[in-house]
Order: sequence, then structure tokens, then C-alpha cells
Amino acid sequence: MSGYVCTIAGGKGGVGKTTTAINIAAVFEDGGYDTVVVDADLGMANLGEMLEVEFDISIHDILAGSSTVSAALTDASGGITVIPGEQSLEAFAEADPAKLRKVLKTLRNTYDVVLVDTGAGLSHETTVPLGLADGVLLVTTPDDVAVSDTGKTAELADRVDGTVIGTLVTRVTRETDVQAIADTLDSPLLGVIPADINAAGREPLVINAPESNAADAYRQLTASLRPVFFEGASGDSVERVFDEEWFVEEEEADEEDAEKEEEEDSGMFGGLFG
Repeated sequence: MSGYVCTIAGGKGGVGKTTTAINIAAVFEDGGYDTVVVDADLGMANLGEMLEVEFDISIHDILAGSSTVSAALTDASGGITVIPGEQSLEAFAEADPAKLRKVLKTLRNTYDVVLVDTGAGLSHETTVPLGLADGVLLVTTPDDVAVSDTGKTAELADRVDGTVIGTLVTRVTRETDVQAIADTLDSPLLGVIPADINAAGREPLVINAPESNAADAYRQLTASLRPVFFEGASGDSVERVFDEEWFVEEEEADEEDAEKEEEEDSGMFGGLFG
């Protein structure tokens, strides 16, 4: 049986696509599924940098026809395998996105899960992975522009016969109107990832910050994706990942800050008028 190819996409940069790919991969790998992540952000590759891996062969070398898939496979934290990308303009110019089809065909015959991390925007190199995947997971922040651009990416996926599983909203706080975002989307809202400054930059979060709310959210998200990846379920059948407890600490911290500010103000005015 061949593996499931999931493209992780979004219309705007910096919304958490790479973080999402890394953490989903780590959870699947920990669950016994052989998993590989491909950095298909050919213009602004950062998968290798985020995981702090050293590598000699990149996806750009494969797409330029100068190396093979097997030579580019690189071990990373969490037991996952990655195919990193380069950041040079020369490598970008020589890479042919059309060759990604053969790369993914090779990987799906070897791995249970193939995650494709894409770049932002609506360029040719970001469009190709949308049509090659079994399913597309869209990622956005609550920012209006990011949500709007994610909608455009969904439309583009449809034009190239891609199948959108649903959308994930990252950096969510207790102030975020999640339902309002869901109402603007044409695809199912699969869940949210809470903003967690204490876990930021510690990839994979599920390994390096396992007790964090963000790590808990990624574990729940991955569990909800298993029926989609391996049982043919649709995104509409996925139970939305959301837990009020993720935002309790944030609310308590806000209350403590408000009390502290009130005490400071009281002390200042007491000194002036007491």
C-alpha cells in the first residue's frame, strides 16, 4: 500500500506551515508511521534551519537533476526524515518544480506519510504540490489578510484538482473569534493551535516542549488526521481540535497583569495625593 501525500499550504508567509509539518511528522513517527517531510518552499527554504540539521544534498539538487531522492534523505529530531532545501538564488533558478511529481511518487512508495511543506503565494512552484497531493492542509493565522489569502490558495488547489482536507488556524488566543473565521472558510476548520511563546522555536514542539499547549494541540490534530490519511475519511468528518483549557493560563496571566498594574497605579497616586 502506498503512503499518503499531504501538502501543507497557505497564502501568506510566516503562518506556521513548516512548524505544522514538523510537528505532525514527529507525532506520526512516534506512532509508528514512517514519515518524511519535503521542503518544497523553493524560494525561501527553512526546514533544515528550523530543525538545525546538516545536509549535503537538497531538494533543489534533485529538481535540478544532479542528485537522487535517496541521497537527499536526512535524519532529523524526533526520528523523522527530511529532504531540506537551499536558500540560494542559483539553486532556486536551477530547480524544476515539475520534477517534484517523480520525487513524491518515489517517497509514497517508501513512506507511510509524506508531508510537503510549501512556500507562500500563488507562483508555479507553490501550485505544483497542490495538485500532486492526496490532500491539502491549509494553514493560517487569525490575521484577516492571512485568512483571505488562504481562501485564494483553496481556490487554486481546486483549479489544479487538489483536494483540500481543511484549514488549521495557528497563533490563536482567547481573544480570537474562531467561529467567525470558520464562517469565512469554504473548507472545514480542523482546529486551532494556541499561541505559546514559551514553546516557540523549540522544534519539534511535541518533543522539546511536550507539556506545552501547542504540543497538545498538534498531537490532537495528528490523531484527527489519521482517519483521513489511512481510512479514506473526509475533512468534514474530522472533529474540530479545540480545548478551552489551552487559554486558561493566558486568562489568568492577563488577570495577574491587570492586578499588578492596578497596584502600581494605586501606589503612584497614593504617593502623589496621600
